[in-house]
Amino acid sequence: MKIINTADLTPETKLSSFENDSVYNGLDCCLTLEIFDVISEQLDNVSRPVYELSKSFQAPVLEMGLRGIKVNEVVRGETISAYEADNLRLEKQLNRILYEVFDLSINWRSNAALKNLFYRIMKIPPVRKRNQKGEMVETVDRDALERLESYIWARPIISHILTMRDIGKKISTLRTSSDADGRMRTSYNIAGTTTYRFSSSRNEFGTGGNMQNVENRLRQPYEADPGYKIAYIDLEQAESRAVGAYCWNIFHDGGYLDACESGDLHTSVCRMGWTNLPWTGDLRTDKPVAEQPFYRQHSYRHMAKVLGHGSNYNGKPPTMAKHTKLEASLIKEFQTRYFSAFPAIPHWHAWVATQLATEGHLYTLTGHRRWFFGRRDDDTTLREAIAYGPQGTIGVLLNRGMLNVWRLGICQLLLQIHDAIVVQFPEHLEDSIVPQLVQALKVPIELNHGRTLIIPSEAKTGWNWADSSPENPDGLSKFKGHDTRVRSRPRTMLDRRF
Repeated sequence: MKIINTADLTPETKLSSFENDSVYNGLDCCLTLEIFDVISEQLDNVSRPVYELSKSFQAPVLEMGLRGIKVNEVVRGETISAYEADNLRLEKQLNRILYEVFDLSINWRSNAALKNLFYRIMKIPPVRKRNQKGEMVETVDRDALERLESYIWARPIISHILTMRDIGKKISTLRTSSDADGRMRTSYNIAGTTTYRFSSSRNEFGTGGNMQNVENRLRQPYEADPGYKIAYIDLEQAESRAVGAYCWNIFHDGGYLDACESGDLHTSVCRMGWTNLPWTGDLRTDKPVAEQPFYRQHSYRHMAKVLGHGSNYNGKPPTMAKHTKLEASLIKEFQTRYFSAFPAIPHWHAWVATQLATEGHLYTLTGHRRWFFGRRDDDTTLREAIAYGPQGTIGVLLNRGMLNVWRLGICQLLLQIHDAIVVQFPEHLEDSIVPQLVQALKVPIELNHGRTLIIPSEAKTGWNWADSSPENPDGLSKFKGHDTRVRSRPRTMLDRRF
């Protein structure tokens, strides 16, 4: 084999395709080793365990990447067709509105056409955004359209456009190319995020994609292999419990963690936040009280869930109003009640700000450390720092639990979904295997003052990855010790509904 001295290479050096690949792979290996020899000497008693733990994830991650998950092309085609039909119906409605009001039709996919419609024909003041050249230019991106919805006469048009854009993204996700053997494979990056969660992307052969943000309706085409059943196991209220654990560790205040462990966090929050409601003291009977309407179509309980999560991460009313479509005054009122019930949470925010300013780094509950290199008095850096503790803690716990599951050797890992894992197992062994998987995902953390944090997990089982429904009887259903369902007959192209 020809020996190539890479130190002598220049952009003008002529190499064959084989030689070019050999140089690339050789440098990839040799330089990685040289870098490791330098960096390994800098590892301390905090960073070395993190490195060793990350190495232990390589085997299960490689196994997931090689195995992939089976794709039912018939169901995928039907789901795409259903979305396309939805988009066609919405497009006809939009054209009818435009024709009757403005006597015109437009290409709603064209930004130029939308700018002309909203800013010239409808005379709405343009929303501007700085482009890559630093110029302030008109825009009709999602943020701009959501701002334009404040103009009542534009709202029906914008609602159609945003919905059709969302459907287009779903269709694009469903059309992600799978491999020749009918399986979808994704490539996981163990060090892909600052919170120890994996990131995912296309695999090394250019197929597959990010499988970690696939919503429920898009999951039905992904199914278990013949003779197997899927289990979706997720950590329950994980980040909220981590927030409560920080409040306990730092201030010896167990109010929020107690609410998390009560069995129904959001109803507990409602009882503390809205003391004027007719509570009984029993969470089971109080849940219907919490489900009463609060604002528009939202219940008190829903508000406790959505606004509580945002408030935990120091969300401000104006910003949260933008994302939740609620009035800032309502959010301010909620936070007044919420922080009165759980005063340790804003104290924790202040503690994080102090640690950030004085130390420049923070630790998760699992002992992982992150340095923050942004401006320490900047709101963006502070928000990242506040989110780091709970999110980083749960990222580590989930991956440790995933490693425990893999080491059991009783199932096949299919996917890692941030706070959950997807596995498949021999369906006739469900009653004995699933409880073991749920238990393996529990990784205890010893807290201060003699308390232990254990994030509970819940399993749903079925023959495909979407939730069970009358239209999807093979979907995931909460595991209660035994499942009496039987898998439907495999779908083929002859079953396709055109």
